[in-house]
Amino acid sequence: MTEFRRYDPSGAREIRDTVQDAYARAYAESIASGDPFESLEAAMRRFDAYTNSAGFDLVVLYSDGEAIGQAWGWPLNDNSRWWNGLRLDKDEPEFTTEDGTRTFALSEIMVVREHTGRGHARALHDELLGGRRERRATLLVDPTNENAYARYRKWGWSRIGALRPNWEAAPTFDVLMRALPL
Repeated sequence: MTEFRRYDPSGAREIRDTVQDAYARAYAESIASGDPFESLEAAMRRFDAYTNSAGFDLVVLYSDGEAIGQAWGWPLNDNSRWWNGLRLDKDEPEFTTEDGTRTFALSEIMVVREHTGRGHARALHDELLGGRRERRATLLVDPTNENAYARYRKWGWSRIGALRPNWEAAPTFDVLMRALPL
């Protein structure tokens, strides 16, 4: 039996060990690559920082009491650094103007390896974004990750530019957007 559980910033910090375990199982290959950005320690430092974002929202998918996937994000506020370094494909004045109600940043979607290919990622995506009050959502994707890219396009996401986040050893990602609600 599967079920979703939703956590606010405080609740997310309380289940940090669960988040870390699911992350380690979902990204075992990336962690093993030795890339400093992909290390479990770096990922959890980012998670800890994200839980300080106003409106942080975590959805965990459990199967028979075990966390098998998770997704999280937060609304961008007027002093968000999310867009720092953004290179838009088309010049759009005011594109990065935020007020806490315009854009939801979907930061992570992951499913542990032994549960992939069953629609869980889409279910997590829809659970996290369903009912959001923001008008649009954004996410960052590795442009070489063809599987993820194809999935996001199928789910209604479109590329609008590129960005290298201000995290140590961060790569450059493609920036995708989609309208909300789903």
